[in-house]
Amino acid sequence: MCPNGIIINFGILMLREKIIALYDKAVSWGVEYVPKLALAIIILIAGWWIIKRLVKLTEKGMKAREIDPSLRGFFRTSLSIALKVVLLITVAGMLGIHTTSFVAVLGAAGLAVGLALQGSLSNFAGGTLILFFKPFKVGDVVEIGNYSGEVKEIQIFNTILVTAEHKTVFIPNGSLANGVIVNFSTRGDIRAEIQIKVSAEHNVEKIRAIIFSILESDERILKDPEPQILISSFANDNLTYVIRFFTSVNDKVLIESNTWEKIKAEFAKQEIEDPKNFTFVKNI
Repeated sequence: MCPNGIIINFGILMLREKIIALYDKAVSWGVEYVPKLALAIIILIAGWWIIKRLVKLTEKGMKAREIDPSLRGFFRTSLSIALKVVLLITVAGMLGIHTTSFVAVLGAAGLAVGLALQGSLSNFAGGTLILFFKPFKVGDVVEIGNYSGEVKEIQIFNTILVTAEHKTVFIPNGSLANGVIVNFSTRGDIRAEIQIKVSAEHNVEKIRAIIFSILESDERILKDPEPQILISSFANDNLTYVIRFFTSVNDKVLIESNTWEKIKAEFAKQEIEDPKNFTFVKNI
């Protein structure tokens, strides 16, 4: 046999051996990895379906608790993303892919984002607590720090107040969650208080009768608790009368003004000198 024929036969044998080796390797790989791949695909499909169901159940639970729609959307998206990331990492680990570095990168990225958004996360957590525990709701009249007004909107990061001067105040929810909140609307009523000074020469019972008559004639003033007319001090021949009554939060300022006007007019009719140094005690 010629040398060329020997070389060709040797090449064919080498090629056959390589093909057989590749086939054996493919079979070995298939035996080892195909069941893992099939199981991983099954787990991925089943896990994806379970995540969707879990997210829907969570959405129903938040609706039942009347959680704010914007907060529900944020929670729904966050939960879905977090669970899907965990599922993908689990499936990758089943296929033999090393996920340690991937998890470390995710952790470092999460830490960096958390530090960068520290203030915003604090406000978000505060908004979450407010929406869950509801120390106040939209429409309530509240006092927060140096601001008093009606709650117009509760957002994820801020709460919006409108003051009596029609100023719009944006208050970070982080400070709300850790601060003192006075809610004037929880009970629906509030105590109003007026102080007036009248000469001591006038009969106390007559003064009281006039004021009581004015208070009883106003349907906006609550009869329970009963209004009070007290004498708080005596100085310079004047008695200081303290007039206390309960009314609705929204009517307080107007009723105080109306009551003062009626007292002044009635005193003029009864020929009693004008009351002096009147004071409205500020509650809101």
